[in-house]
Amino acid sequence: MKKIMDLIAEELAEAFEGAGYDRGLARVTLSNRPDLCEYQCNGAMAGAKAYKKAPVMIAGDVVKRLTDRKYIEEVQAVNPGFINIKLSAGAAASYLNEMKEDERLGLEEVKKPQMLLIDYGGPNVAKPLHVGHLRSAIIGESVKRIARKMGHKVLGDIHLGDWGYQMGLIITELKERKPDLPYFDEAFEGEYPKEAPFTIGELEEIYPAASARAKEDEAYRERALHATCLLQNGHRGCRAVWNHIMQVSVSDLKKNYANLNVDFDLWKGEADAQEFIPDMIERLKAEGYAHIDEGALVIDVQEESDTKEIPPCMIQKSDGASLYGTTDLATLVQRERDYTPDKIVYVVDKRQELHFVQVFRAAKKAGIVSERTELKFLGFGTMNGKDGKPFKTREGGVMRLENLIAEIEDEMYKKITDNRTVEADEAGRTAKIVGIAAIKYGDLSNQASKDYVFDVDRFTSFEGNTGPYILYTIVRIKSILNKYTGEGNSLDGLKIKGAGSSSEKALMLEAAKYNEVMETAYEELAPHKICAYIYDLANAFNRFYHETKILTEADEETRKSYIALLILTKEVLESCIDVLGFEAPERM
Repeated sequence: MKKIMDLIAEELAEAFEGAGYDRGLARVTLSNRPDLCEYQCNGAMAGAKAYKKAPVMIAGDVVKRLTDRKYIEEVQAVNPGFINIKLSAGAAASYLNEMKEDERLGLEEVKKPQMLLIDYGGPNVAKPLHVGHLRSAIIGESVKRIARKMGHKVLGDIHLGDWGYQMGLIITELKERKPDLPYFDEAFEGEYPKEAPFTIGELEEIYPAASARAKEDEAYRERALHATCLLQNGHRGCRAVWNHIMQVSVSDLKKNYANLNVDFDLWKGEADAQEFIPDMIERLKAEGYAHIDEGALVIDVQEESDTKEIPPCMIQKSDGASLYGTTDLATLVQRERDYTPDKIVYVVDKRQELHFVQVFRAAKKAGIVSERTELKFLGFGTMNGKDGKPFKTREGGVMRLENLIAEIEDEMYKKITDNRTVEADEAGRTAKIVGIAAIKYGDLSNQASKDYVFDVDRFTSFEGNTGPYILYTIVRIKSILNKYTGEGNSLDGLKIKGAGSSSEKALMLEAAKYNEVMETAYEELAPHKICAYIYDLANAFNRFYHETKILTEADEETRKSYIALLILTKEVLESCIDVLGFEAPERM
């Protein structure tokens, strides 16, 4: 279905053309004065210079030709040249009924679907997920779902930190603690144990212990660097330990991400890029893209238009070691070979922007990705506590993600049980659903690039711009619909017939914005625009609910129309929270 503003613009374009002006001037926007009108067009002012005419005169000429239109009910030319428009309530009802009958709610799929790859998550194996991983997971998951909703082919890749020095540290510490394990016996030729020699809890204790010791003990650090070298050169025992680390860590990561309702299509990591590095480096040197600078191998990425210095992209240190830039470029080699993406979106802390500018430019310059491949950096800000500093535990440490989720769920459980509307076991399940909504909406309602304050009290509130408020609105609609069917009525075939009040029309206008909002959210990779929309839609519904006797309306056809509007509102809200990555319970 076409967007409602496009349909209004078509009628305006005919009027502009009929009055002797360019059709392209008929651009329609939402009114910034909703007390005066619902939509507006400023094309008369844009065309004043070209036609050497006062804008209000052009607007007047256009308005004269806007009689008996399907979508435009009221129109007015206002100084200095605005065209103020009100939508026909009958046309709005017709449009919403079409949305209601369409399984996609009127959202048009893109005509040329692209292959997108979303790089988000990025945790290091052998470490617990903490709050620093939250934004990448939540934003990346939503961007992936929005792109799929628009009809694109999308793969989400976690891009694990699973290679390098941290692995050498773990192997070294394990050898210190359990030297008799067969992995460290150079003469051992049998099959290594299938079970890992550590649990996830032990693994998460081994790494920080090893890291701390390496900072104090130079000989220990050298052993860890040697173990890293052995691993990267295919040492059988080190590889076996690494496989155990991966098996135990990934299993735990999948469980924790599932609790956040986040999933990945690809569980690739830095290790998967290693096989591409040697050939890539040789080509970069042979074809003159890379050169030696102070002993390191680099690619110059400075451009004439740059207003500040962009350092070269370093791809190999003087000792031959690889860096993040090396791995990121090799990952692009692998992605081009395996998936040929049209677009790759990196959902990463915004403080890494310079690194990705270097990598993107190097990849384009050296032909690692094709000219048509779009590389997009979606940088996010910091999640802070009420003190304005990065979010910590009450003791001042980094909070584990599973503990944060549990804290939010506990808070929601208290509020739900205090309401005494559901039984204890159902309250537990509901608290999990609402808790995830509180976390995700609290994050996504902020523009990704902005820092924000994670306020548990505000995010778990049932009032204001919060996830629980959105869910409470959906549950309220479900309750009304259940009461309606409980009286023996059917929800099938109901039609919206028009607006009998200002609050009803306001709700209809909000519901009609759905496809436009979803398109914009995809084009701008901006989940916060969907949050802003459903908050407005929820407010419009609640105003309508408080001003209207829905179930006790005496006129049966009017009551059916109300119910039809509620069905559509619920479906739009549910579609939106689905792409934000959470769901609504039946009761709260």
